[in-house]
Amino acid sequence: QERLVESGGALVQPGGSLRLSCSASARIFSNKVMAWYRQTPGKEREFVGKITAGGATEYSDSVKGRFSISRDIRRNMMYLQMSSLKPDDTGVYYCNGFIGTAAVWGQGTQVTVSS
Repeated sequence: QERLVESGGALVQPGGSLRLSCSASARIFSNKVMAWYRQTPGKEREFVGKITAGGATEYSDSVKGRFSISRDIRRNMMYLQMSSLKPDDTGVYYCNGFIGTAAVWGQGTQVTVSS
């Protein structure tokens, strides 16, 4: 079954760091782009960043300089390294990929930034 599975969400204090992981089936991982999104209650899902098959990355202005996306080709894994976390970073973080032109989403992992 083609799927994405996120993990690593936790409660962390402001200024702290956290790494999220996304496990992808081979068919999804082999596609050109994978991305991270996040969502808080009452708001639309927000783009966080993306990475191409070649390793090029792009980030939203709100996380640029604090978050970093990487991928492990051998393990079909994508990572989101988050640092200098703020309360506004709180939300459910989703992994996104494609099979052809069809978007595939994981179930999400909760990140809470609070003292």
